[in-house]
Amino acid sequence: MRRNIIEKIWDAHAICNDEVAGDVEILTIDFMLLHEVTSSQAFSLLKERGIPLFDRTRMAATVDHSIPTSRNRLIIVDDAARLQVASLRAHCEEFGVTLFDFDSGYQGIVHVIGPELGLTQPGMTIVCGDSHTSTHGAFGALAFGVGTSEVGHVMATGALLQAAPKTMKVSFEGAFKPGVTPKDAILTLIAQIGIAGANGHIIEYSGSAVKSMSMEERMTICNMSIECGARAGLIAPDEVTFAFLKGRPYAPSDSRWDEAVALWRSLASDEGASYDRELTIDVSELSPMVTWGINPEQAISVYGTVPVVDSLPETHKAVARQALSYTGLAEGDAIRGVKVEWAFIGSCTNGRIEDLRSAAEVLRGRRVHPDVTMYVVPGSEQVMAQAEREGLRAIFEEAGAEFRMPGCSMCLGMNDDKVPSGRRCISTSNRNFIGRQGAGSITHLASPLTVAASAVAGCIVPWE
Repeated sequence: MRRNIIEKIWDAHAICNDEVAGDVEILTIDFMLLHEVTSSQAFSLLKERGIPLFDRTRMAATVDHSIPTSRNRLIIVDDAARLQVASLRAHCEEFGVTLFDFDSGYQGIVHVIGPELGLTQPGMTIVCGDSHTSTHGAFGALAFGVGTSEVGHVMATGALLQAAPKTMKVSFEGAFKPGVTPKDAILTLIAQIGIAGANGHIIEYSGSAVKSMSMEERMTICNMSIECGARAGLIAPDEVTFAFLKGRPYAPSDSRWDEAVALWRSLASDEGASYDRELTIDVSELSPMVTWGINPEQAISVYGTVPVVDSLPETHKAVARQALSYTGLAEGDAIRGVKVEWAFIGSCTNGRIEDLRSAAEVLRGRRVHPDVTMYVVPGSEQVMAQAEREGLRAIFEEAGAEFRMPGCSMCLGMNDDKVPSGRRCISTSNRNFIGRQGAGSITHLASPLTVAASAVAGCIVPWE
């Protein structure tokens, strides 16, 4: 039977059990990433019930969500954040779980450090208490976010009860025009199918545009799969994948490398494999994208205008009116030229070295607009060190941007880095929900190129 890659990985990890009712199966989990927000409660649950860890070598932890990214980050002022970090440290020490803490050289956002350490590998099932775990699918892994109780289940059993997903194939074909990036491609997909367009599905991304992407670009695509409702997104591993992983600290050693690659090469959809849904997007026709509203579906070309509410489907009108009220925009407004006061480069979507390089090229020899506060936050200590070696930090600081320590930072209002109420931020992150970057803040999602160009102009503009 011809199978797609999603079915191959699922079938290799699903355990048939007559005691499990309905369509639910036991899915074995190869690896779990932990962070300070959703993991400590799960550790506590195991302690209360006297349950040992199933396998501590199949998990690793870091701190990222609620930590400060200022230079004196060791001083955590917020009581809740300080408690979360202290709890994770104590539990990891007690249970013997590897923790990539401050100044380990490897601390960072879970979805950045997993790949750069080689913990993320093709064919794996990977979970984390974070919705953007789909990022790891860029390596041909089946990766998805879980809740705190499910984190506990994996800690105790190495498995989860899961319903088999539907499958969807999205083909990105063609070549990007200058100034257009994979971030624009995934925003286009979400705008086309909506925030619930892939509900119940796992997406396989394929096509000529995907094959030409770097691993960083593929991670951006897979990262935002959840924003169109997908359970996960993945890309079949290829030579680009293997080159990225070779030599990473936790990747297969030299003696096992050839064997691992031979196995990974088998993780491809069979010719003629079927999917529940298929869609093709020609990226050569795309423009830089930017969100105008309060969810990632509300995205348009940077050259476009805010939609007229009556032109939208009936099911979208109420949310559109709410978005216009919240953002202060009006129907028919050009999105280009909308004033911004903040700019953010970072997050698990666009906080990797290639993202920082592209932003630095825009800022080289230029200055951030005097009315704009710009944060550049590397996704990990490894990214930070490389950015410093390559002179990127100097470019950012000479341009007037603030180069900060690694963490989730302004992606979400869970730490010290918040956009003030009523202020408008153009951001490389993944969600533009109401108050996402701080109570009353307004967020416009875009690519690193568009964010950097807008920071210089003081308003939303493309990089041209």
